[in-house]
Amino acid sequence: MTANDSGFDIIIEPEKNTADFFRELVKFRELFFFMAWRDILVRYKQTVIGVAWSVIRPLMSMIVFSVIFGRVAKLPSGGIPYPVMVFSALLPWQFFSNSMQAGSEALIRSESMISKVYFPRIILPASAVIVSTIDFIISFAVLCILMVIFRFTPSAMMIFIPVFFVPAAMSALGAGFLFSALGVKYHDFRHIMPFILQAGLFISPVGFSSSIIPQKWRMIYSVNPMAGVIDGFRWCIHGGGLYVPGVIISVISSAVIFVIGLKYFRKTEKFFADYI
Repeated sequence: MTANDSGFDIIIEPEKNTADFFRELVKFRELFFFMAWRDILVRYKQTVIGVAWSVIRPLMSMIVFSVIFGRVAKLPSGGIPYPVMVFSALLPWQFFSNSMQAGSEALIRSESMISKVYFPRIILPASAVIVSTIDFIISFAVLCILMVIFRFTPSAMMIFIPVFFVPAAMSALGAGFLFSALGVKYHDFRHIMPFILQAGLFISPVGFSSSIIPQKWRMIYSVNPMAGVIDGFRWCIHGGGLYVPGVIISVISSAVIFVIGLKYFRKTEKFFADYI
């Protein structure tokens, strides 16, 4: 706070010290949960079928992938019903893509708030993960129903699903931080995002098993953070083997994306009000 002839000017800036930054987030935790709850209400309140959208989208994707890759291309599924195999991969992928897309648009959707009130801006893209987690839980219940329909007994390794949920959340948060910050300065990023997610859907092992990737390319392919996460989810649900080096590489990629996204967000957040 600085004084002048007319009184005082109050300058509020984001916390620069890492410890102070996280303490500030704890201080504003109630606002974080309020933002998440607001996004949940907005997402479903003005839709005709409400929460059913969380079921319809992955189900439609499952049907398309099962027909194209299972019936037409006849790709192997390792003895697992193809719809169950695909839906097991759609769980983490839908969580990642929904979090990333909503997070990348969070700042633009709240531009009036950003320009008038101070609060940790990172709350906005981070709250998108809470909304996507609700969708994830609903979709997981649908997967359980599918396993009953196809008489598929899941692996006891299902208890490890939260372990693979963490890198999925890290990569979603990191990408959300990065693209939300870029989207404030370059507004056309919101138009690029659907193409990025569409490309990511087809290069990730959602409609097929990553076992079809030649062994010499598996480690490079695992640089895709969702490749190891999806393999991990399938291992938890289906059992069988797991390509551990690929999972490790994907987890490292998730951590790198999170750090890069967080650092870029914190570096540019002081300019958000100017660009908006």
